[in-house]
Amino acid sequence: SADPPPVQLIVQFLEQASKPSVNEQNQVQPPPDNKRNRILKLLALKVAAHLKWDLDVLEKSLSVPVLNMLLNELLCISKVPPGTKHVDVDLASLPPTTAMAILLYNRWAIRTIVQSSFPVKQAKPGPPQLNVMNQMQQEKELTENILKVLKEQAADSILVLEGALKLNKDLYVHTIRTLDLLAMEPGMVNGETESSTAGLKISAEEIECQVCYDLGAIYFQQGSTNPAVNENAKEKFFRTKELIAKNGSSFLHCSIDEKRLAGYCQACEVLTSSSDDSSQQTSPYSQIHNCMKSGNYQELVKIFLEDNLTLSLPIQFRQSVLRELFQKAQQGNEALDEICFKVCVCNTVCDVMQGQMVDIHFCQMFLKPTKEKIDFLLEVCSRSINLESASESLKRKMAAFLKNLCLGLEDLQLVFMISSHELFIKLLKDDERKLLIDQMRKRSPRINLCTKPVTSFYEIPASATVNIGQLEHQLILSVDPWRIRQILIELHGMTSERQFWTISNKWEVPNVYGNVILGIKDNLTRDLVYILMAKGLHCSTIKDFVHAKQLFSACLELVTEFSPKLRQVMLNEMLLLDIYTHEAGAGVSGERPPSDLISRVRGYLEMRVPDIPLRQVIAEECVAFLLNWRENEYLTMQVPLPLVQTNPYVKLGQLLAATCKELPGPKESRRTAKDLWEVVVQICSVSSQHKRGNDGRVSLIKHRESTLGIMYSKVLHHFVKLFCFPLQEPLVLTTILSLFVKLHNVREDIVNDITAEHIAIWPSSIPNLQSVDFEAVAITVKEIVSYALTINSNNHFWLIIQADIYFATNQYSAALYYYLQAGAVCSDFFNKMVPPDVYTDQVIKRMIKCCSLLNCHTQVAILCQFLREVDYKTAFKALQEQNSHDAMDSYYEYIWDVTILEYLTYLHHKRGETDKRQIAIKAIGQTELNASNPEEVLQLAAQRRKKKFLQAMAKLYF
Repeated sequence: SADPPPVQLIVQFLEQASKPSVNEQNQVQPPPDNKRNRILKLLALKVAAHLKWDLDVLEKSLSVPVLNMLLNELLCISKVPPGTKHVDVDLASLPPTTAMAILLYNRWAIRTIVQSSFPVKQAKPGPPQLNVMNQMQQEKELTENILKVLKEQAADSILVLEGALKLNKDLYVHTIRTLDLLAMEPGMVNGETESSTAGLKISAEEIECQVCYDLGAIYFQQGSTNPAVNENAKEKFFRTKELIAKNGSSFLHCSIDEKRLAGYCQACEVLTSSSDDSSQQTSPYSQIHNCMKSGNYQELVKIFLEDNLTLSLPIQFRQSVLRELFQKAQQGNEALDEICFKVCVCNTVCDVMQGQMVDIHFCQMFLKPTKEKIDFLLEVCSRSINLESASESLKRKMAAFLKNLCLGLEDLQLVFMISSHELFIKLLKDDERKLLIDQMRKRSPRINLCTKPVTSFYEIPASATVNIGQLEHQLILSVDPWRIRQILIELHGMTSERQFWTISNKWEVPNVYGNVILGIKDNLTRDLVYILMAKGLHCSTIKDFVHAKQLFSACLELVTEFSPKLRQVMLNEMLLLDIYTHEAGAGVSGERPPSDLISRVRGYLEMRVPDIPLRQVIAEECVAFLLNWRENEYLTMQVPLPLVQTNPYVKLGQLLAATCKELPGPKESRRTAKDLWEVVVQICSVSSQHKRGNDGRVSLIKHRESTLGIMYSKVLHHFVKLFCFPLQEPLVLTTILSLFVKLHNVREDIVNDITAEHIAIWPSSIPNLQSVDFEAVAITVKEIVSYALTINSNNHFWLIIQADIYFATNQYSAALYYYLQAGAVCSDFFNKMVPPDVYTDQVIKRMIKCCSLLNCHTQVAILCQFLREVDYKTAFKALQEQNSHDAMDSYYEYIWDVTILEYLTYLHHKRGETDKRQIAIKAIGQTELNASNPEEVLQLAAQRRKKKFLQAMAKLYF
């Protein structure tokens, strides 16, 4: 086998020399001071001398206890009396090798303290072996004890090293030869003989360099709260830098990580103010630090923008500044969102020029691009590259970035902002711009993209020489009805062969309308009606209701002249637009809609005009509108009977309104609830065959052709998306949610029921269980509760349903999050008592199970106290678990049940866990838990602990 490396020999020699002995009475004795052990220790010292006492090498390979033993042996053999305080010794009066031994020990002490403050990546444990684990635990405890002593003596070690800087003379360190001399003649080497200068010579400047570096590291560690100590660190590091620059190549034994030294110097430059104002101004690090400290973020953006030319700031530093800004923005400072965007853009352009990938933050911020964002991006790009001096490689990188940006944008107006910019035109060659145009044409057929800045509509002369592509582009971008009409007149004047309603694949009109509009004989009128409606529908979809109203009004005015059918279509669409406008505006604050709007909604539902193309969504939105604004009286009593019989959505709305109307009463009538139940059960009914969609795939929700169901041809998925989701009235949502929850719970194989408000009003059984698609019902419950929480995220009953859903699907962490949120929203973040109808025994038991399956056993024991009757069996079983992932004994202060605390005391005593037992005894000894106290005092103590525990849990999950 190969010989062990030198460092491993040190470990072997010292382990052999430090083995305890056993006497005749089988008692363990300290290792004897015999010849064998002295030789082993001497061999270990010789190996270290062979390595020239290089602490970098020794620290990497030896554990703290072994290196501590080695350096103590060095002190011993160098005749440093044991127990002597090094700070009390005059180094100048000592022999060189003795002074060097003290210096080595104190340098190691300081370095070990600094190293212990760095995070250490834990090694992955192998298969558990008891003897190995015990050995590792012993070594860990020994290391902690040594570190404790070193930290207590840190001030002395610093003084010793500061004193060494004043020596200004060469020192000597032991070699194999001097150690041999010591073994033969102990008085020779350290006496006043020629051997006093024997050994390996270390020059005064090397000593100063190494000691300055080590002192700088400890000062830097201590300087987080003390600017004066930071100044000391800076002084030491800069002195180290000077010595390396002056004598670095001639140093034989001084080993310093120059990259780490440069980092230290950089950090010190930022953390300390320079006495030289000009140097302060030229240091971007200190400028950025001051900007972050003072909140001068505009200046910060300016620094980053200027650095994009010089590229002096490292990418990692730029990213760390952006992360800090993001953290501040997330803490509620909304004004920083713009600064985060600007710094992110500067960083992204810098990354692009250095060949890095575009950062994910940039992609997220450009999900919704605006004109202002594009303007700033183009400014950064222009100021980050000097086209006269930039290399071809740099130009290609910038061009590729701008080209990819164009391809990623949906809004053509923003695309043209980039493609018409001076930088873009200079960077991309003609053939590249043409290729980009072709790619854009493929994405948006029939669109002609020009490479020059687009002339505004008002500057276009009325002549056939105008580029048709420019006019088409204007037509795509415009939302002004007058301008759209003028452009179409210009286009039709140039050519009569084109159908201009086809130039953009984004213009979509429902098929029921399309057939009527495309039947218009006049080409210009057909194009105008189609485009006005398509643009109006698009504006309505993106909630640009002002432009949608203008477009629809213009279209209504146009069609009134020649088509009563299209006139009614436009009146219907404007009704839907007014509903959307109210719900997104005044309706958000709870303001009731005007009576005129309610009358128009009723009028639409009662309308009996033949041959009018109708969109189903309008009827759905009208019924949802009436339900949202509690027009229950109309829906239940006044709606015409033929309308109920012919319109399934009106029938469903009537049943819902009737059920909601009776819910607040003293006696909940179940008749209308039963009717609504039967209708929804029929909607959820399935046949043995799956209906395939137009794309050939099997639909998630199966269909059933039933002559009994009022919605015989509608699918459950459609019902949820188009009928439930417009609902916003809490009582209506709660009613329909409780219905589906009950339907979900009816199935025979259900393990965990979901709880809901008013669940008792529904029937408890279904005649034909096999006819119901329970998988679809489960999905529906999830979709409706998720939607309901977007309407009101503080409804504790809805939060409990969400938690129950996660609990039923074994997502215990998410379930616990929502159980805690439900309690928090109805108790002012647990400052008041959680109502007992929210934290019922069933909810508490589910929270207990969640904590148990998450291995948070102390939390289980505490929650067992929340039950009406404390579950001691579960609590005791949980406390017996030793592999707990929660804070364990730090939770004892939240336990108010004396029996559980007594059991904890017994358990820790049995395990020999003295510290934890003391914590339990301290908790049980509080006077407010005394059994002799009045019931009010005991209840108050319990409530206070409940509050603190639930707040602590919430902080873990929120």
